[in-house]
Amino acid sequence: MTASDPARPIRLSRSDHKTLGLAALGGALEIYDFIIFVFFALTLSQLFFPPEMPEWLRLLQSFGIFVTGYLARPLGGIVMAHFADHLGRKKVFSLSILMMALPCLLIGIMPTYADIGYAAPLVLLGLRILQGAAVGGEVPSAWVFVAEHAPQGRRGYALGFLQAGLTFGYLLGALTATLLAQLFTPQEILDYAWRYPFLLGGVFGVIGVWLRRWLSETPVFLALRERRDAVVELPLRTVLREHRAALLPAALLTCVLTSAVVVLVVITPTVMQKQFGIDAGHTFALSSMGIVFLNIGCVLAGLLVDRIGAWRALVIYCLLLPLGIAGLYASLIGGWGWPGLAYAVAGLACGVVGVVPSVMVGLFPAKIRVSGISFTYNIAYALWASTTPLLLIALMPWSPWVCVGYCLVMGMVGVGVGTAMVFGRKAEVSLGRVAVTEL
Repeated sequence: MTASDPARPIRLSRSDHKTLGLAALGGALEIYDFIIFVFFALTLSQLFFPPEMPEWLRLLQSFGIFVTGYLARPLGGIVMAHFADHLGRKKVFSLSILMMALPCLLIGIMPTYADIGYAAPLVLLGLRILQGAAVGGEVPSAWVFVAEHAPQGRRGYALGFLQAGLTFGYLLGALTATLLAQLFTPQEILDYAWRYPFLLGGVFGVIGVWLRRWLSETPVFLALRERRDAVVELPLRTVLREHRAALLPAALLTCVLTSAVVVLVVITPTVMQKQFGIDAGHTFALSSMGIVFLNIGCVLAGLLVDRIGAWRALVIYCLLLPLGIAGLYASLIGGWGWPGLAYAVAGLACGVVGVVPSVMVGLFPAKIRVSGISFTYNIAYALWASTTPLLLIALMPWSPWVCVGYCLVMGMVGVGVGTAMVFGRKAEVSLGRVAVTEL
């Protein structure tokens, strides 16, 4: 049975649910460690840069350190993917969470600019680079780990559920920020309470490492190893030599996925405070609602993948993406309706985040799958996520509709890639079939 088989899909066993749940929860804790930085970007900009620096420049530099974590993803992802294809998915899958948690803990205890001057932002930058390397290995390994464990016909749902788990890490960050905004005054957060979310991230890391002790290696990798087919002398070389046709669609779809996350989770909460004057507590509450519905959207998108195929589901959700973001910003700009409802609808419309993994996993064969995904995903994500937040923030004073136009362009890119793979030239159609059936 394939992912697009109309027959009734195989039910997930108790073991499948356990594996999926542990993978998703561990991923959520790791993503929390990575994303918590952005929820306190305004606070960190005041703590780690000179007070005489203009506020907009401090915020821009704070976001610059945040996006540097994305730039470090390719190196960490490529190296860790090499060992995942050689030694197994589980080992690398467990290592990445430890590499994420330790820098998060160190951020929580490190001195600020008032204590050590310009060394503070430099140390912060170094820790973010380590976190970027860790998340670069986490996401591709997680996709492959879950896809190779899930039964045929249920892999779209499994990957959608995993993405919901990963985005749940964003929700943990938003809820933590909301709680702090309610429990402490802005001055108390600036004085000491900003450290608590990062210290909590260290605890989450320990829990995540412990949880992943109970995971087992994927049946696909075990079968490859039994056939002595698991070792490729250099997986990345094989990707670049034999699977170049898959690189461009994989990179473009990564940019589409990135755009949804960047606008919904990274940019909009900051814009709501700076551009629309919404207080931090209300902003974080609205953001939390949006992320809850993003989680739901990922699962629904995965179910749709199993029903109609990955590429067709991709086209549908790429059309929904700009519509959902347009409704959100229309609510903010016009001041009409309920922004919470608009944020919820936008979260559902960003379900493309739950579709793209199903496409990506099907683009590369098993023995070089992690390396193929990691190379394209991390390079594209690094370039796109490191530049677009800064660009969108810089352009926001020019027009508050910038994020809507950006999502419209990226949605059309996704529609173009999807339709080309399904209805285009013979070679592209052939590649599209691999993406749908090889899962």
